[in-house]
Formats: sequence, C-alpha cells, structure tokens
Amino acid sequence: MIQLVEQLLNGAQLGVMLFLMAAGLTLIFGIMNLINLAHGSLYMLGAYVAAATFAATGSFLLGLAAALLAAIVVGVVIEIVVFRTLYARDHLDQVLATFGLILFFNEIVRILWGSTALYMRVPAFLDGRVEILPGSPYPVYRLAIIAVGLLVALLLYLLIARTRIGMLIRAGAANRVMLGALGVNVRVLYTLVFALGAALAALAGVMAGPIFTVESGMGESVLILAFVVIVIGGIGSIRGAFTAALLVGLVDAIGRAYLRPLLGLFMHSSAAANAGPALASMSIYILMAAVLFVRPQGLFPARGR
Repeated sequence: MIQLVEQLLNGAQLGVMLFLMAAGLTLIFGIMNLINLAHGSLYMLGAYVAAATFAATGSFLLGLAAALLAAIVVGVVIEIVVFRTLYARDHLDQVLATFGLILFFNEIVRILWGSTALYMRVPAFLDGRVEILPGSPYPVYRLAIIAVGLLVALLLYLLIARTRIGMLIRAGAANRVMLGALGVNVRVLYTLVFALGAALAALAGVMAGPIFTVESGMGESVLILAFVVIVIGGIGSIRGAFTAALLVGLVDAIGRAYLRPLLGLFMHSSAAANAGPALASMSIYILMAAVLFVRPQGLFPARGR
C-alpha cells in the first residue's frame, strides 16, 4: 500500500510537469496551427538559467524569476523573428525550421555553460521529507511540484475560461480569421500566447532541475512526451492536456514499478527483467493508441475542431 501511494505521487509529479510543457504547446498548436519542435529548448533554457542563477546567488526564487524572464524574452524574440514567417507555411517548413532552432539552442547552451552537465540542488526551504503515511516519508520538493502544477492548472483554467484574454484565445483556436476580421490584433495575441507557453515550459524546466540532470538536449525527450499528452488530451484543450498528463504520468510510474514483478509471475525472472522495463516504456504509447482508437480527436478536443 505504501509503495502504491508513493508511485501514485511520483506519477502525479511527472504528470504536472508534463502538463506545464503540454499546456503551452497545445495552445500554440491549437491557436497558431504551428508545430513548434523547439518548445523543449525553452524548457532546457529555463533549467540552465535557473541552475546558473541559483549557483551564483544561492537563491532558488531568484533563479526561478530569472528563468521565467529569460524564457519570455527569448520566446517573444523567436516568435517575432522566426515564427511570424512560418504561420502561412505548411507543417513541413515549420518542422524543419523549429528543428534548426533545436540545434541552435543546444549549441548556445554549450557555448555559454559548456558541455558538462550542471547539477541543481533542492532549495533549503523545500529540502527534507514528510510522512504521507506512517513509515512512508516522501520528499517535500516533489510534493511542492505537484502543488505548483495544480495551482498553475487552476490559474490557466481561470485565465482561459473567465477572462477576456481567455475568450480571445478560445476564439482564436476556433476561427482566427474571423477573430482578425472583428478587429482583434491577432499578431499581438499570438505573441502573448507564445510568451505564456514559453514561461510554462521554463517553469517545468526549473522544477525538473533538482530532479534530472541539466544538460544540452534535455528538452527533446520531454517534448516527445508532451506531444503524446497533446494527442491524448485533444489539440488546443487545456482540460485535455491536464487530464492526459496525469494519465501519462500515472501509467508511466505504475508501469515502471509493477510490470517487472507482474511479468515475473508468468515467465523466467531474467526474461521479466528485460521485458518489464521495455513494456513500461511502451505503456504510454499503448495508452495513446487505445485512446485514439476510441476517440480519434483525443479525450477533450477543443471546440471548433
């Protein structure tokens, strides 16, 4: 029971981090119809800036603020300089251009911080463990990640569903041509959405810093999982991204913890040791295939799609 609760919390922690990545990505894809493979580079940038600032100042919060500011500035610059030329182009051009941005950002971080990985420690005020069940201590930092993710999800919901900006974002996702005809400056709206997505990606990178290694290319693996989340949840849907991210996180955590011993009941231990991790890695893609078989547009596709 204790191990199950820990794995559920691990899955929720991974899920909320994937949500932060997927939320910005699904807004960009849903509103701008833009495939942005460089979104993971903003995640990497946030982790690097936070780690470097934290190491220099000793303040995790200052590192967080610097990472968010850097990601927003870089996001706005590349949206204006690069992406505005790609909105009218087909998806192949967008993929090639944003893949080039991945290579550019990977080399930039190597130039600025070197090829050696950076290590970011857990801030002192979030260090330690707390007993979630008797005899089951759990890291406070991982609980903080879950809390931050849930808070951001709530704020995003309020922004999208209860504000004028959110109304324009939803209208842009449904019919951006009509939105422009009504006098809304679509270019400015695009820039604001991209800045929001960049900030969310950087926030995910900052939170991942003390858990994973901060290194060049770290954004590519999480980008793949973010796309899986978007496909499962439905393109352009924040609710879908949140639900799908939690599902992916829980399936991944439970699969890695229990598939190997479960297979050991039916096959030789050495075969189970090989098959278990492989099936655990495949489990989220099996989940995606199963969801698409039942709901080809995802769990909660955005209206107008």
